[in-house]
Amino acid sequence: MKRVLVLLLWACIAGAATARGEDRPCSSVALVPGPAPTGARVRDYAPIFELCAKESVFRLAIRRMNVDGTPLLLTVDPQSLQTSLERAACWRCEETSDAAQAETRYLKALHPPPDPTRPLALANAGLIHGAGGGAFVTGDLCPSRKPLDRAFFEELAAQGPRTPVMLAVSGGWIARHGADFAWLREKARSGALDIAWANHSYSHPYVRRLPDGRNFFLRPGVDVDREIFETEKLIIAQGETPSVFFRFPGLVADAALLENVRSRHLIALGADSWLALGLRPRPGSIVLVHPNGNEPIGIKLFLRLMQTGVMPSPLRPINEAP
Repeated sequence: MKRVLVLLLWACIAGAATARGEDRPCSSVALVPGPAPTGARVRDYAPIFELCAKESVFRLAIRRMNVDGTPLLLTVDPQSLQTSLERAACWRCEETSDAAQAETRYLKALHPPPDPTRPLALANAGLIHGAGGGAFVTGDLCPSRKPLDRAFFEELAAQGPRTPVMLAVSGGWIARHGADFAWLREKARSGALDIAWANHSYSHPYVRRLPDGRNFFLRPGVDVDREIFETEKLIIAQGETPSVFFRFPGLVADAALLENVRSRHLIALGADSWLALGLRPRPGSIVLVHPNGNEPIGIKLFLRLMQTGVMPSPLRPINEAP
C-alpha cells in the first residue's frame, strides 16, 4: 500500500507539471511507419514487469524500448487488457511480480486455473473458448507468398463500424506483405475494423510431414524470445501496438513452452472453431481462419456462416474472451 501511495503522489505532481506545460505531452504514443529498418527505429528492447502510475491511472509495463530516440513503454491495462505505447518519462514505475498482481484480470487470464476436463495435448495450446456469447473472430497471417484474402475483411467491415477481429501476425508475413499490412492499417484507421494485433512468431518454423512433437516451436534450436520480440518490434515499427495475445505456430506447444510465453506476459490463444478443420462455432467460440491466401476453404466457410446468419453474434473483441 505504501508503494502505491508513493506512486500516486509522484503521478499527481507529474500531472500538474504537464498541465503547466513544463513537460512533454503525455498522451499515448501513435507511431507512423518509416523508411528506416526496424532495428534502426526500435532499440534497447527488453521485457520488464513494472507497476506504473500517471495521475490516478495505473498500468502494467511489460516492455521497455527506445523508438526514434524516445524511451517508450508497452503497457497493459490490468482490467481491460488493452495495450498502449506510452512515453516512459510520463510514468513513475517500479518493479512488480505476478504474485503482487494476481488479483487483476490480466494475471488471472495469464495464469488460468487448470481445467481437469481438458486432456493434456500438444495441439491447441492456450485459451480456446471465450466467456459469454457471440464469437471471437481471429485470423492467422502466417508467412505466405499469396496475397491477403481481402474478401474476408470486407465481409467483416460490412457488419458495421469497428467490427472487431484479432489478427495473429507473423513477422515474416509483414516483411513480405507491406502493401497488405498498410491496407489493414487503413481499415483500422478509417473505423471499418477494430484490429487487435497478436503475435504469431517471426519465422513460424514448420517442416512438412514432421510430427508435431518435433515441429513448429518444438523444433530444436528455436529461439523463442527472438521469435516473440522481433515480431513485436516489427509491429511497433509499422505503426501498430502489439496486444497481450500470442498464438503458437500450428497451435502446438508443450507445458514448458506455455510457461515460457507466460513468463513474457503473453496470453496463449488457441481456438475451438478452426473452420477449415470442420469445427463449427458455438456461442463463445474463438473462431480461426487463415486470410493469408493459404486456406480458401476456411474463408469460404466463414463467408457462408456470416451470410446465412449461422455465426454466433455479436462479434466481440478478443480482450473480452478471457
